[in-house]
Parts: sequence; structure tokens; C-alpha cells
Amino acid sequence: MNSGENKNVLFELIAIIIGAIVGGILLILFITYDFKTDASTNVMVESKIKENIQPVAKVELAQVVSAGSASGGKSGEEVYKAVCLMCHQAGMLNAPKFGDTQAWAPRIAQGYEALVQHAIKGIRSMPAKGGNASLSDNEVAGAVLYMSNSSGANFKK
Repeated sequence: MNSGENKNVLFELIAIIIGAIVGGILLILFITYDFKTDASTNVMVESKIKENIQPVAKVELAQVVSAGSASGGKSGEEVYKAVCLMCHQAGMLNAPKFGDTQAWAPRIAQGYEALVQHAIKGIRSMPAKGGNASLSDNEVAGAVLYMSNSSGANFKK
């Protein structure tokens, strides 16, 4: 064997090694490739996207009922359950949670009248009358009394 034949054998050996490596990679890719990219996968992706962009909550306005307490309106507890509960139960938009004495303490320190005026006129994220304009000022005041007294205050009406 002369040097020319040695070079040809070496070249063939290198070509075989490179071919084996490339062939192995192609074989692995072929085996692991997922051929199931059909319409069902697209439907699943679309349904997941629709699920992810749904609103976090839905707001429903309560219907006003004229029956109520002896004073002719709803009691503070009734107003709380119908209007205030949604935000003050969960603490939405930084609303102080019902019964959370620590969250209510600085508000209670402002006094009953200030709390009533904030509830009637609205403050920060809370709309006027909790978003129910049909409530009377007395009904809102009753709800403030109910919530604040249930959260550490001792206000008298």
C-alpha cells in the first residue's frame, strides 16, 4: 500500500464516521418527531388561549327591593349582603375585609361620620354608595355601622 492508497482509505474512514454521526442524528430526530400536529392540537391550543383570557370576575347588579326594616329601608346587614359583600368579603381593590380589625382600625379612628361620607360619596376604588345609586343615605349609613361595628368599632347610630 502506498501513501496515495493510505490517503484514500483515511478519507473513506472519515467520510464513514461523519456519515454515521449525521445519520444517527437524523434517525434520532425522526424517532422523536411528533407527527400528531393536526387540527385537534390546534383546537386544544385555541381553547386554552380562550380560557386564559376570560375575565377574572363578573359583576352583577342587585335589584332593589323596597321592603326593609322598620325605618322603611333595608337594614345595614341587608345592604352589606346585597351590595358591600362582594368587595369587602374578598378584600377586592384593597377594600378592608369584613371583620378584619387591623384593616378597619385606621378607618374607625376617622369616626363614624367620616366613614359614612366616604361610603356615600365614594373614596379611592370604592364608588359612591358601593355602586348602587338607588340606596338611600340612611341605608348606606346602616351598612357602615354594621361593617364597622363587626370589625372592632362601637359606634351608635
